[in-house]
Amino acid sequence: MIVIENFHHVSLSVTNLEKAKDFYGRILGFQEIERPAFDFPGAWYRIGDQQLHLIVHKDAGTLRNNQQIESKDGHFAIRVRDYDQTLDHLTRSGIKVMEKPNSKSGFAQIFCADPDNNLIEFNVDQEGLNNNE
Repeated sequence: MIVIENFHHVSLSVTNLEKAKDFYGRILGFQEIERPAFDFPGAWYRIGDQQLHLIVHKDAGTLRNNQQIESKDGHFAIRVRDYDQTLDHLTRSGIKVMEKPNSKSGFAQIFCADPDNNLIEFNVDQEGLNNNE
C-alpha cells in the first residue's frame, strides 16, 4: 500500500519560457521559486504548499487539440479566495475564460488556458459565492 503524505507538484510542458513566465508570474501572480540547475530550461512556482514546474520542451503538446476551453479536458485546479475578483483580473488581463458558477461539482469554476493551451481551473465553494443567477 502507498502511504500518501500530500500532493507535491504539477509539471507542465511549455514551448516558450518567457511567455509562460509572463502568464504564470505577471498575470496570475504565482511566486517563482528557486529551481535546480537542470540541463534544460524551466521555472518553478509556489502555489500554497504545492508547486508548479514548467519544463521547456519544444516538441511538447497538450492532449487538447483545439483552442476551445472545455472543463472535461485535463487540467489542474487552484482554489482562490474570491471568484469575482479572480474573474475580473483574468478578463481585464485579456485572458479568455469559461465560467461555471453553478457547476454540479459544488465549486464555482473559472477555466482558462495558458499560452501553450494547458487548461487551468480557478474555484471557490459555491456556498461562498454571491450569485444572482
